[in-house]
Amino acid sequence: MHLTHRIQLNPTSAQADYLARACGTARKVWNWGLCEWNRQYAAGLRPNAMALKKQFNAIKYADPQWLDKDGMPWLRTIHRDAHAQPFAHLAKAWSRFFADLKSGTPAHAPQFKKKGRCRDSFYVANDKFSICGQTVRLPKVGEISMRERLRFTGKVLGATVSRQADRWHVAVQVDVPDAEALKHRTGNGVVGVDLGIKAAATLSTGEVIHSPRPLRAALRRVKIRGRRVSRKLETARIAAGFKRGGRLPKGTRFPVSNNRKKSKLELARTHARIAHLRADFTHKLTTRLCRENQAVVIEDLHVKGMLANDKLARAISDVGFGQIRQQIAYKAKRHETRRVVADRWYPSSRLCSVCGRKNEALTLKDREWTCPECGTHHERDVNAALNLKRLATATALPVASPTGNGGAAAGIPPVVVGKVTPVRYDCGQQDTSGQEKNHAHF
Repeated sequence: MHLTHRIQLNPTSAQADYLARACGTARKVWNWGLCEWNRQYAAGLRPNAMALKKQFNAIKYADPQWLDKDGMPWLRTIHRDAHAQPFAHLAKAWSRFFADLKSGTPAHAPQFKKKGRCRDSFYVANDKFSICGQTVRLPKVGEISMRERLRFTGKVLGATVSRQADRWHVAVQVDVPDAEALKHRTGNGVVGVDLGIKAAATLSTGEVIHSPRPLRAALRRVKIRGRRVSRKLETARIAAGFKRGGRLPKGTRFPVSNNRKKSKLELARTHARIAHLRADFTHKLTTRLCRENQAVVIEDLHVKGMLANDKLARAISDVGFGQIRQQIAYKAKRHETRRVVADRWYPSSRLCSVCGRKNEALTLKDREWTCPECGTHHERDVNAALNLKRLATATALPVASPTGNGGAAAGIPPVVVGKVTPVRYDCGQQDTSGQEKNHAHF
């Protein structure tokens, strides 16, 4: 099993300067490769990553655009992995683009990377670095201290050095033996998880788990620091002779003052703290769900469609629905927990968890309702979680789509817990949520 440990680094100022230049090299090489790919494709050729890499290797030490002001090839000061791996990433991006086109899913072609608008990172091959205790030795910079030791043992496959705000991290990918990667479960329960905004997760046990909502808590601070950056940028614009609000010529760059750098760093630190708080919450929640249960049932939420609602988009993003589902997917494999994903149109909130009657009149504003058939009073989210739990038991309602630990792609037959059948083959359109025609939840 391939696992990755992301560790914070403590580089010196000289080491941090090299890491920043290596990230800039990877970005510049990516842009060169993408530009050359587009040029050859427009000329009717069939470009490929290996040919582009050979073409780049032939000019990188002689072409004027890759020479410094003294006429020396500045790429010699950067380790070769930083300007070799972008071609592999470019090939993977185009392969994913054409695969999406062929399958009919929304496809997005690779885009150029702009400084300050993309993630700063570069790759290091497994034979070019070594780890000893809390120290990692990287090429060209030597030993850099780490905040903690590498927690996995096994064959090291590679590493990626990245920057978030002013902090540097190294993500080490390790091929861990299954005996060590698998974790022991502390319980064997079955739980249904209903994700929401008011409560991040409502469990079928009746427990309600609230999200810290870090963006909402720090929104005022984000706006203040964002305005500080904007004011300094507007000052540089006026000093350069441009009018307020006018369109700038393409490629215009303003000199960056030290105060502007400080303001941008403060804003970046604020966003990084928000991301860390959200990640801490989602990791603790998903680890607990997979560790204490033998089956976890979640919904197949259309997060992209939900974000189209301007009034709810910020609150939905602040909870992190996508991260919760993604983390459950890989943590379920480590804990040998079965993961069941309910169909997107499964009416979990409208079905009575006692008698199974469907409440067609239920709206989003109704947080509580009483079943007219059996008289049971339901709290909306708890009732939805109970219905989701039934999908992984012997009393399952005939609406769900199962996802096992790895599925067919991993070559592992899923462990069947109860009867779970797809909605479209069993109950048909008459037993869905009634929103399928609109193709959106809101």
